[in-house]
Amino acid sequence: MLSDNNQKKLEQIVHEYQFEHAMDYLKETVRQGIRLSKKEIETYNEIGVSRIGGDPDLPANVKWPMNSDGIPMTFLAQLELIELVPHDISALLPAKGMLYFFVGVDEPAYGIEHKVIYLSEDNLQEAKRYHSPEVTALEDKFLGFRVSGRPTMEPPNYGYVDYDIVEDDEHDYEQYEELCFELNDENSGDLAVLFGYPSTQHGDCEYEAALHLLTGHKYNYSTESALEQITDHFQGDSDRAKQEVQDTLLLLALDSDQDVGFCWWDAGELQFFIRKEDLLAGNFANTYCSLYSS
Repeated sequence: MLSDNNQKKLEQIVHEYQFEHAMDYLKETVRQGIRLSKKEIETYNEIGVSRIGGDPDLPANVKWPMNSDGIPMTFLAQLELIELVPHDISALLPAKGMLYFFVGVDEPAYGIEHKVIYLSEDNLQEAKRYHSPEVTALEDKFLGFRVSGRPTMEPPNYGYVDYDIVEDDEHDYEQYEELCFELNDENSGDLAVLFGYPSTQHGDCEYEAALHLLTGHKYNYSTESALEQITDHFQGDSDRAKQEVQDTLLLLALDSDQDVGFCWWDAGELQFFIRKEDLLAGNFANTYCSLYSS
């Protein structure tokens, strides 16, 4: 559900772009997200800030995560939740603490080995810059950037949008894209998004992630098959299965970025998913990671 302010803003922009024919559809499908954009190259003068790339700030008692081959995972991002909560219109994130994202390999594209760590504010008192190991799972070295967040509205992208609804005799997809840019205020400094739509061609990422998170099964590229397996997991409760797919959230999508050094295959996107139930409970031990590249 959109907040009152976002609903008013959506209505205003839809009127400006003369997309009233898609108003109800957009009210139902627009997600309230958070975008992270580059602020400045990290100097490490401050500890415990939101950062993408570079080195994390960790307490001495936190062990660096290792992949299944015993190689240190590669650090990707740390998000200071106090900085992000004011932009979290849907109130999904913990109010305080830090989220860390690591990756242990970047292929295959599905079920990527990774680690998401949540530390409460109390556990961050002794945190300091922790230099990344000389050798990590990914050979690339990523330059650290301070990032700032902003609240956005995230309409369905090309993989998720219902073209039959947004396009008609007077409106084409390019015009819909212009409306999308206005809603999410997209800019070239954007590095990541939380709770938006993942980049994909097929609009099935949540089915894939939900299937794995609930059953451990691999996705066979059939949403019907995935939903059947999720329904079986819930003893035949198809409504609960459908809700579970809807409640599988994009926790973080990291875009390719030349400045940081991120290049996910052919300039794609690295995506982390979590069940809404786990997110609200502050349980980040059960997440799913995949990679999309055109």
